[in-house]
Order: sequence, then structure tokens, then C-alpha cells
Amino acid sequence: MKTEFEKMRSQELYDFSEPEIMRSLIHAKETCCRLQTMTIYSPDYREVIEDLIPGFPKSATLCPPFHCDHGNGIVVGEGAFINYNCTFLDGGMIRIGRNTLIGPNCQLYTPQHPKDYVLRREDKETAYPVTIGDDCWLGGGVIVCPGVTIGHRCIIAAGSVVTRDIPDDSLAAGNPAVVKKKLNVE
Repeated sequence: MKTEFEKMRSQELYDFSEPEIMRSLIHAKETCCRLQTMTIYSPDYREVIEDLIPGFPKSATLCPPFHCDHGNGIVVGEGAFINYNCTFLDGGMIRIGRNTLIGPNCQLYTPQHPKDYVLRREDKETAYPVTIGDDCWLGGGVIVCPGVTIGHRCIIAAGSVVTRDIPDDSLAAGNPAVVKKKLNVE
């Protein structure tokens, strides 16, 4: 029998008021609150960011302020850069590739509320992973919706809303974001 936390990470309907999930949420909220008063140059920055996002690479940077649901559902690749004021709702896993640049005010969402309005009244939802490949660049204000995969070496134009997967080597823009051209084609 799966725990509610295991259901959350397995794309199943789960109860987000369950104590284990609540402890994870509270830890992240308190740690994000500490992070808000820091810069990347603050003496305790690295300790706090590694407490929030276990395994956060020494070569990666995340500029506060930053908001997330859990932190433990975020995997960041070497050399990644996450700019100011990003929000990552990580009920489902969020994976960010190596050397990927995330602009300011980007939002990565994994939670999906039920379509049935009666079920939406309960403390239940599902969460679908978000994956961003290596060497990508998300411009400022990009929103990535639940379950989306962005391939390697992609550029997502500022202000775009990504509702569907984007293949490798693509420049995508708009709301909803669509591929405008292929990149790195010889």
C-alpha cells in the first residue's frame, strides 16, 4: 500500500493534507522564508539551499527570492542558473538539465486539481513531473504546466506558457507555446 507521499510522486490522486506531506510543505515554507533574506553571497546561502533542495550542485545557482512546495522534488543539473523570484510547485518531480538557464519570475507547476468540481472541494490532487533538458534557456516569466517535457538545447521565449512537450533543439513562443523554428540545424 502506497503512502500519500508515494502517490504524489507516482502521478496518482493523493491527499495533500496527510501529515508526511504537511511536514514536507512546512519544512519548505520555513526554509524558503530563511532564503528570502539572503543573497547568493550570504555566508549561509549554500547550507540553506542544500537543505531546501538536497543534492543541489555546487556549480549551480539559485537567486532568492524563491518559492517551492517541497524542495525535495527538485533535481538541478550541474551549471544550471535559476534567476530571481521563481516558483516551482514540486509535488511531482521537477528536473532541470545541466547548464540550463531559467529566467526571472518563471513558474514550473506539477500539481493538477481534479476536473470534477465536487472532488476539487477535497484536499486531493495529482502531480505530473516537469522535465527541462540540458542547455536550455527559459526567458523571463515562462510558465511550464504539469507533465511537460522540454527537450535539450531549447529556447522558450519570455512570457510563454508551455502546455505541451517541446522537442530537442526548438525555439518555442506564445500562449500556448508553439515551436517557431528548429535550432542548431546544420
